Amino acid sequence: MTISPAVDPIDQLPPEGAPDQIQLQPLSMRITVGVFVAVPFLAVLAAIPVAWGGFLSWVDIALFLLFWAITGLGITVGYHRFFTHGSFKAGRGVKIALAVMGSYALEGSVAQWVADHRKHHKFSDAPGDPHSPWLEGDVKFALLKGFWHSHTGWLFDEQQTPVAQYAPDIDADDDLRLLSKWYPALVVGSLLIPAILGGLITWSFWGAVTAFFWAGLFRAAFIHHVTWSINSVCHIWGKHTFKSRDKSTNVWWLAIPSFGESWHSLHHAEPTSARHGVLKGQIDLSAVFIRTLEFLHLANDVRWPKPERLERKLVDPSMAPRIRGYKKAA
Repeated sequence: MTISPAVDPIDQLPPEGAPDQIQLQPLSMRITVGVFVAVPFLAVLAAIPVAWGGFLSWVDIALFLLFWAITGLGITVGYHRFFTHGSFKAGRGVKIALAVMGSYALEGSVAQWVADHRKHHKFSDAPGDPHSPWLEGDVKFALLKGFWHSHTGWLFDEQQTPVAQYAPDIDADDDLRLLSKWYPALVVGSLLIPAILGGLITWSFWGAVTAFFWAGLFRAAFIHHVTWSINSVCHIWGKHTFKSRDKSTNVWWLAIPSFGESWHSLHHAEPTSARHGVLKGQIDLSAVFIRTLEFLHLANDVRWPKPERLERKLVDPSMAPRIRGYKKAA
């Protein structure tokens, strides 16, 4: 049995002109968000002196890379391409695994994440977009305010995207509701499991402390700011390669840290595509992961992009030969 928690997001969104339901974020939750934004960021500020002081081992680096991959792919493949856009179908085990991996990234429950992202697509870079950098204007100071809002500030908005309107399929899933209920426990696990592994591998308390710092706090901050950079950087700078109604761009230097999410111009042109890096040379590790799931028969009905469709959406038609699998018409 295969499950697709999401279909084309266009089918999930409220009809044009329908007012949003009211969903407020209480002050206590905004304070909690502040803690989970600030504490990992402090770890980033402390990273250089901590590493300089010798408190960084190969075990810490290995655990950081492991949990960066687990949680990063949990967001890009799980929360984003699977749950939000239905880029492929998978069974219950994969669904639960991807939801847990995404939850470990400390970016909120799957239902709220999906609702926010679908609303972003509905109003991308227009009034109603939860995190566009362009809503304050396009002069320097306004864009600076917009950058802050799109990168982090929007997380503290009292008015939240209503899950019942934008992610009813996620809200109706019994497994995902249970994981949302246990989200605080998953947060604790995301931070403590690296520490436990670090302690066991080095058989020392100090190994647990440094692993908690690097593979827990520092890793969480790294994942956060890479994800938020897709909202901010990839809507301001970069190349607008494919036709879309917004200002989404491709930013090459974010491709590996974001597991291919920074090929953002294609994503907004083809939101349900399982691959975002569709031009030759564009590294998309999330697509590689999905291809692996497909090879292992853990994913099916994968929505791989069609070269002839992509060609019609290029801003510069002369770039067509760079599309993966492109064949010039006879």
